[in-house]
Amino acid sequence: MSGLALSSAELPVFFEERHAALAARLTPEALAPLARLAKTHDAAAVARGMGEPLGLYAHLVPEALGGAPSGSGRPADAAAVDVRSLVLIREALGQVAPLADAIFAVQGLGSYPIVLAGSDAQRRAILPDVLSGRRIGAFALTEPEAGSDVASLRTEARRDGDGWVLDGEKVLISNVPLAHHLVVFARTGAPPRDGGRAAITAFLVDSGAEGVASEPLPMSVPHPIGRLRFERCRVPDSARLGEVGGGFKLAMQTLDAFRISVGAAANGMAARALREAIAHVTRRRQFGAPLSEQQMVRAYLAEMATELDAARLLVARAAHKRDTAAAGAAARVSTEAAMAKMFATEAAQRIIDRAVQLHGGMGVIEGTEVERLYREIRPLRIYEGTTEIQKLIIAKGILERAAAEPPADERARDGAR
Repeated sequence: MSGLALSSAELPVFFEERHAALAARLTPEALAPLARLAKTHDAAAVARGMGEPLGLYAHLVPEALGGAPSGSGRPADAAAVDVRSLVLIREALGQVAPLADAIFAVQGLGSYPIVLAGSDAQRRAILPDVLSGRRIGAFALTEPEAGSDVASLRTEARRDGDGWVLDGEKVLISNVPLAHHLVVFARTGAPPRDGGRAAITAFLVDSGAEGVASEPLPMSVPHPIGRLRFERCRVPDSARLGEVGGGFKLAMQTLDAFRISVGAAANGMAARALREAIAHVTRRRQFGAPLSEQQMVRAYLAEMATELDAARLLVARAAHKRDTAAAGAAARVSTEAAMAKMFATEAAQRIIDRAVQLHGGMGVIEGTEVERLYREIRPLRIYEGTTEIQKLIIAKGILERAAAEPPADERARDGAR
């Protein structure tokens, strides 16, 4: 992490030397070319720029499959990406180029299902080009009537001879204008009693395949996002990712792996806003003195810095716990991941809002840094699980843990023995 407050070097309990080395490479100077590209809104160029020579995409693929060394302590777990590295990268990108961060994140979502459930042939065909940046992926899950309620998706995949035929619509799919391949989640059976989860299957679909149509969607920020329509799109059975009916679990595993890093991106944007605010209030004079001399302004800065540090600690804890959990035990980190995502994104919204307030009228002029950050931060409170969904996950987790603990009077008796 870089910025005004906590850094990976200050948190050895959560990070290792290799993380400090990675953070040292993610300097504003090293990322300046990406920042310049992002200002041109050339998403394709930004996407390529994170491949070679920066090598950022290497951290989206586990070491066992050709990605960056993770040192996770789980060499037998071929699906173990190093979340702490993702956290460092996304905070750095969030500070200098949120457009690059958005593309990077979805490159992960569009490749991790292949890591988790892809065949050897699928991995060989896709992952090397993902690492280099020659191939960009998209994660086609959300639909007009299926956002937070993933199990209600309506896109269908019907058996047709030795293949499948896809029909349906996806919306708000990031990277659509850039994507070479799509990880598409479709219903492959009637909704069973579990609410439809066991009837969903994932497929690897070429973005240029016959029967696939896409259109961009204009957003409040210039991110590559769009709508997908599938009309009798035929794919072979070899395009299936994992087992029939295993799509819901695959989608949740993918989102769980990357949800923590959303908080890191929010921290990066918040850190940039805090820097901009400090620079402005020390430079701007009102009533014969710099704004930074005013007690209310100092109170704002104190709140902003404290919330940023608290968010960074929650993200670092969740990432560390995820990386060091025993293989197959990542689900136990869901509560911590939800806390990190919820608090960091909500805190960043407050920090950036205060930065706009401290800028006064200049804070709402289009094109100023804090105005841009105000628009950039808003989607993070929605995507990969809204704040409201995170609260449900947190409450479920703490209630389950409480139920698993012995009653207080029983613990007291045990202690008295």
